[in-house]
Amino acid sequence: MAFRNNIMVCSPLECETSAEMLSSMDKAKEEGADLVELRLDSMSFSHISQVERLIKHRTLPSIVSFRPESSRTSWDMDTKDTCMQVLRLALDLDVEFVEMDYEIASDSSMVEYVYNRSSSKLVVSSYVNGGKPSAEKLGFLIACMQSTGADVIKLVIDVDYITDLAPVFKMLTHCQVPLIALAVGSRGLICQLLAPKFGGVLVYGSLKGKEVSGMPTLVSLRQVYKPEYINPDTKVFGLISNPVGHSKGPILHNPAFRHTGYNGIYVPMLVDDVNEFFRTYTSTDFAGFSVGIPHKEAVVGCCDEVHPLAKSIGAVNTIIRRPDDGKLVGYNTDCDAAITAIEDALTGRKLTNRGKSEASPIAGKIFVLVGAGGAARALAFGAKIRGARVVIFNRNYERAKALAQAVSGEALPYEILDRFCPENGMILANASAVGMEPNIQESPLSKEALTAYALVFDAVYTPRNTRLLQEAREVGSIVVSGVEMFIRQALGQFRLFTGGLGIYHPSSINSSRSFKCS
Repeated sequence: MAFRNNIMVCSPLECETSAEMLSSMDKAKEEGADLVELRLDSMSFSHISQVERLIKHRTLPSIVSFRPESSRTSWDMDTKDTCMQVLRLALDLDVEFVEMDYEIASDSSMVEYVYNRSSSKLVVSSYVNGGKPSAEKLGFLIACMQSTGADVIKLVIDVDYITDLAPVFKMLTHCQVPLIALAVGSRGLICQLLAPKFGGVLVYGSLKGKEVSGMPTLVSLRQVYKPEYINPDTKVFGLISNPVGHSKGPILHNPAFRHTGYNGIYVPMLVDDVNEFFRTYTSTDFAGFSVGIPHKEAVVGCCDEVHPLAKSIGAVNTIIRRPDDGKLVGYNTDCDAAITAIEDALTGRKLTNRGKSEASPIAGKIFVLVGAGGAARALAFGAKIRGARVVIFNRNYERAKALAQAVSGEALPYEILDRFCPENGMILANASAVGMEPNIQESPLSKEALTAYALVFDAVYTPRNTRLLQEAREVGSIVVSGVEMFIRQALGQFRLFTGGLGIYHPSSINSSRSFKCS
């Protein structure tokens, strides 16, 4: 069996018994795996015959691997000898792929055995750790691994920062033999998602319910990212944030790209340092970015140009890399998205159905804002433009005062938020992370305090129905979920990403169902 032109999706299986291995293999097949990696070092077995029966009863093409340092076997012999026996057995049984550590493949007792193998393809792997790997270091290692007669090279790499992956992408593009790159940790997730673009031959996906940090699930690969659609011309978009696991952007943007025929992929990017990120990824292949917590203000300084609205707000949530000159242009689609969601909820009408000269329903109202970060700045400026009286509460009072001054509003100590009630019928907007997963039991206000508000908006959308919204609904307030803002700002981003492509609308996909996708 040889690798097809299109990317292959593999699920690594770590189970204690052969019965669990076979059951997991069937599950992987159902979830869309093309093949599985049988990590036999995870099994507890007392005789080689148990391994033989497992291999003979496999229901998917397989990679057989055995890492001596992880072995659970109860054999009374050296673990390395056990490893050698298992791998030789796999070669004798003509398993599709047999993976050996570089040290094992170079062992004199294994070299001749490998040379005389029948039809199995040899995957030679190496674990790379100890700091950021350079392209030169990886290139030298790959050359050494090729000398073993490897059909496929596999690098397992520790990733401290997302920028560590740049030389890995370079190796994927230029390697003379098929290359698998597996980055360990949440910052390495894009290594799997973007491997098809840069020439990788295989991506890993975990079984649902057995998620692995830095590895997409099989379900998300098949339903959301669809690696079979990715090629060298695919443009890369993504969310720059920390944390990033809550993002629903991929399940909105990726179907939209396919629906409109745009060759793009949208991925989560866990970024610690935005300046270093943009210094590292300068190619126009990295064509656009959403910006989330905590980077919306910091990225303003990374942009070559900033749209006037975003400049006045002091926060950017969308960046486009201009294809002709590579310049980074910053925009803010949060502002209109949040304010129109609130206005439409108050009037029961879409903004487009109101007259242009009609006053905003929030004009003259007290607009209580919790938070002072990037999303809060967008809400504050939007409310000011619409004529609301903006009052800001934030745990960092100095940040609240600075934002209040920028919008001619008022800042008050966070400690009195629950007691603030100059009038009834106010509007509350939570633009802080209070109530976001995993802290779903938190709320910025008590239920009793919510009775003073005609409408409560929560920018948090994971969970969709936050405690704040649940309690606001119970006291009779109009509630607006962060999902409303998210979809509206994402639609604005999509138009910017695609150069104004206007044939897509969120109703083209079942967005409520998409939000439940794994």
